[in-house]
Amino acid sequence: MVENGFKEIEKESIVILNNNSINKCFIIAKEFYSSEFYQVRELSTFICGSISCELNEALVFLKEKISIDENWRVQEILAKAFDKYCCDIGYENALPIIKVWLNDSNPNVRRAVTEGLRIWTSRDYFKQNPNIAISLISNLKNDKSEYVRKSVGNALKDISKRHSELIKLELQTWDLSQKTINQVYKLANKHIK
Repeated sequence: MVENGFKEIEKESIVILNNNSINKCFIIAKEFYSSEFYQVRELSTFICGSISCELNEALVFLKEKISIDENWRVQEILAKAFDKYCCDIGYENALPIIKVWLNDSNPNVRRAVTEGLRIWTSRDYFKQNPNIAISLISNLKNDKSEYVRKSVGNALKDISKRHSELIKLELQTWDLSQKTINQVYKLANKHIK
């Protein structure tokens, strides 16, 4: 059983993916997800992320089932799985799903997007369109979940390393009298001089 890190689990998912049909992989992933061991549920999550662009049921399983897992490590892999889906279909093509997930009632689903796509502007489409990334992320600056807000602040902070002027312009529009927004602002503004 892997105690720390996820690389071995990710490698195991590739073995399963290479030796089974997509439908069989999904059956395996659902079986694995019922395990009491978070590492096995992480494996399930990696598998679902890898097949989700070809099997919508896997994407739904990520959003509706895996997103309610109580283990934070599984949530970290959910973020990676969502990024894999977006990468596989193309980030521009993923925009409708990105927006749906960003507006989901479950904070783990919203965070899977903000965290999974970091560093947003290193992703093909968002590299060319940093304003779109900033706008999508900034919409969650007043999220009711601190877990999500921290991810939002860190994602904007990452972008500020290359696009400080764009982040500065965005931050100038924020109402800093709101405690929640001010929390995100402090994170996002960290590298801006």
